[in-house]
Amino acid sequence: MPGLAQADGTVEVLHWWTSGGEAKAVGELKKAFEADGGKWVDSPIAGGGGDAAMTALRARVVSGNPPTAVQLKGPGIQEWAEQGALNDVQDVADKEHWDDVLPPVLAKIMKYDGKYVAAPVNIHRVDWFWANPEVLAKVGVTEMPTTWDEFNAIADKLKAAGITPLAHGGQPWQDATLFEDVVLGIGGADFYRKALVELDQDALTSDTMVKSFDQLRKLRGYVDDNFSGRDWNLATGMVMRGEAGFQIMGDWAKGEFLAAGKVPGKDFVCAATPGKGFVLNSDSFTFFKVSGDDKIKGQKVLASLIMSPSFQETFNLAKGSIPARTDVALDKFDDCAKKSHEDLIAAVKNDTLVPSMAHEMAVSRSVRGEFLDLVTNFFNSDMSSEDAVTTLAAAVKRAQQ
Repeated sequence: MPGLAQADGTVEVLHWWTSGGEAKAVGELKKAFEADGGKWVDSPIAGGGGDAAMTALRARVVSGNPPTAVQLKGPGIQEWAEQGALNDVQDVADKEHWDDVLPPVLAKIMKYDGKYVAAPVNIHRVDWFWANPEVLAKVGVTEMPTTWDEFNAIADKLKAAGITPLAHGGQPWQDATLFEDVVLGIGGADFYRKALVELDQDALTSDTMVKSFDQLRKLRGYVDDNFSGRDWNLATGMVMRGEAGFQIMGDWAKGEFLAAGKVPGKDFVCAATPGKGFVLNSDSFTFFKVSGDDKIKGQKVLASLIMSPSFQETFNLAKGSIPARTDVALDKFDDCAKKSHEDLIAAVKNDTLVPSMAHEMAVSRSVRGEFLDLVTNFFNSDMSSEDAVTTLAAAVKRAQQ
């Protein structure tokens, strides 16, 4: 019957999920939407952790032709809302009691003026070690490190044995991922929040920040010579193949291991990087102002679908993350996901859940840009930690003016 395919709306979805585990996950969302009778138009844009997608989005909005739904994050959501570019889906959120099932830190990020303008598909933890147990066993290591000193000691053993201690891709957002995980481990959640979220000048110029850069300098000594420009999933591949001992990366790395048929606990091990906290990254879809009843209906159907417990389970099993909803059963999830969920609940309770600066959850794009530039410059030069701290504090101050 003509027109039946449009019964539950049309969505054009702009996103940057193009690697193995990610592509599989977005495929699950498309499948679920189409199973509801909707029409899905896929607009994937690869590259740069979403930077290329944001450039494309700006051009689309300026030309008056925005996509129906866009993968968007953190303060970026509020920035578009302030420009009056977003529709809210508050009626769906009220009906389905989103406030009751999302961590408050995350719910706040999804709202503008008290109304939901975005729906989170997942919670990624950024502060993870991924390791190859066979490689670690070669240097007599059976336990994952719990402090940076312990990590450095293991890395030194791996290096002495001719093994790359840390698989890393030299891209600014990857360097910043290392940096924020180090800041949490050296300073703790309160310090992290002061420095990387509140942008407190005293915290940014403190001895703790100097020590964080000292540790980042140590990490630089543990990566191989060919790291520059390497994509994160290629670094994950190095750990998989036993060419490197560790990778420090969010749990989207787990999606790559799983997509390659690797078994957690056997072929790879996961452990939180040092520091009592949880660095939050969350993917979400934001709904742009579009004309046409089928598109507006499509937005509401998509919002409801994204937040449904069954979809949150299916999607996150494919993506390597955990459900954004804290009430989804984790029976089908692996031990890394269960640990992530357990630590998330503890972090909510202890107020140690912090948003990721590197992954656009904490600060504006302009401030994040200053962090990324400085951290990458530091990582690829012989700049002193003291100079890094002074330069960073001044750059952040400028970006805020």
